[in-house]
Amino acid sequence: MKSGSHLELQNIVFRYPGAKIPVYDQLDFTFEKGRAGLLGDNGSGKTTLFHVLVGLVKPDRGRVLFNGREMENDNDFKFLRRHVGMVFQQADDQLFSPTVIEDVAFGPLNYDCAREEAAEIASRTLKKVGLQGYEHRVTHRLSGGEKRLVALATVLAMEPDVLLLDEPTNDLDKSSRSRLIDILGELEQSYIIISHDQDFLSNLVESYYLLEKGKLIHTTDAILHQHQHFHILGEQNHRHHDSLVD
Repeated sequence: MKSGSHLELQNIVFRYPGAKIPVYDQLDFTFEKGRAGLLGDNGSGKTTLFHVLVGLVKPDRGRVLFNGREMENDNDFKFLRRHVGMVFQQADDQLFSPTVIEDVAFGPLNYDCAREEAAEIASRTLKKVGLQGYEHRVTHRLSGGEKRLVALATVLAMEPDVLLLDEPTNDLDKSSRSRLIDILGELEQSYIIISHDQDFLSNLVESYYLLEKGKLIHTTDAILHQHQHFHILGEQNHRHHDSLVD
């Protein structure tokens, strides 16, 4: 497995505008190498945690560190995003070029690759995700599953050390889901996956983070995490049922 990059959050406090209760209350987090799942109830702040890590959201308090260096400004996070790639929950948020190859080549071009080299990297990466021959397809005309694989390719083309994947099985049929398991299983990179698909996670990850009440718990005990996660969802469903009864 490719050597990881050390990501760390220290004493992070974050609250959504207008909210009284913070999403994170002095949250601490460390990740360097491996494959982990990130679990939590809807609205617990899983996606926001990824956004904080890559500098898309600024916490109210606390520090983001990358390889021991505090990330303090846009240039710092631009450097971090060269090594930590995020695949967004909605593929359309990540794809904006007219054709597939332009989308995948955009990252390498943005980091000063020559055009021919960027095109070669893009074609090679598309082959890796099983989309060879898609280079000149119009991106917005692809299926949801195809767009998701192109979005993954845009990140892989940058050859990051760590991947952050937010609900990567959204819009995928059974065949595409199996292909994604194969792709991720063969990667050298470390990664963290947000997913409600426990079977998908069990095929890929070695440990779990549970985000609950603004805190993170980390364990390699998948059974414990499944129990805790389903307990949270069960409570939510119970509260929903009660509200309907009331």
